[in-house]
Amino acid sequence: MKTESINAFNLIGLSLRTTNENGQAFQDIPALWQQFMSQNIAGAIPNKTDPAIYCLYTNYELDHTKPYTVIIGCKVSTLDEIPEGLTGGSFQSGNYVRRTAKGDLQKGAVVEEWQNIWAANLPRKFTADFEVYGEKAQDPGNAEVDIFIAV
Repeated sequence: MKTESINAFNLIGLSLRTTNENGQAFQDIPALWQQFMSQNIAGAIPNKTDPAIYCLYTNYELDHTKPYTVIIGCKVSTLDEIPEGLTGGSFQSGNYVRRTAKGDLQKGAVVEEWQNIWAANLPRKFTADFEVYGEKAQDPGNAEVDIFIAV
């Protein structure tokens, strides 16, 4: 298992509190993505530092089986301008394991990789984990999404 050091960053986007209990997140997170895309939230975020979209999981109550916060948004240089209705957050640097989900996003490629992560014996910190939807995720039928897990 190779770890990478990730520098602190700021993120602005849509957020919600959810849980994996009773499959709630499997309803909530796709609905949040639908809102993010249909309302072109990325276009409303000021001071972006790159074009990728991030899906960040943080404020874990305990671990992945208990409530946590999801933020779908973009990295930004400053949190000075947070548009109404959006959430901003600053995330600390740390060590991460990178996993890559490959396949059809509409058929659950990312969810399948998360299920592998949950089953793996990773020494997770449950501080902030995130997915990066960059250039390789532009074709949703044949995408690659990097997932970073705090360890």
